[in-house]
Amino acid sequence: MREIPPFKLIPEPLTAEATALPPFKWAGGDIGRRHRLGGRPDFIQSPNVPECTCGKKMTFYAQLDSINDEFVLADCGMIYVFVCFDCFETKSVLQSC
Repeated sequence: MREIPPFKLIPEPLTAEATALPPFKWAGGDIGRRHRLGGRPDFIQSPNVPECTCGKKMTFYAQLDSINDEFVLADCGMIYVFVCFDCFETKSVLQSC
């Protein structure tokens, strides 16, 4: 399993509608700012690295955080995206607080 070097992802609104979205009202800390490409996943729950259909453990590709109160993922959760660089199969995992 390969590890991609970590990159911080900073969301930038691309439309007036996205710019107008209010921030979280009830979630504190880093919620909404934990987006990342590569590195190691910040699992909220137990580690859950999927296996590809070829049987190999998949490589962590990115994590996407909740956006705000309107677009919250399962109680301030995150989506973790994995890829197999042999088969180019992808899988995602959703975890919540």
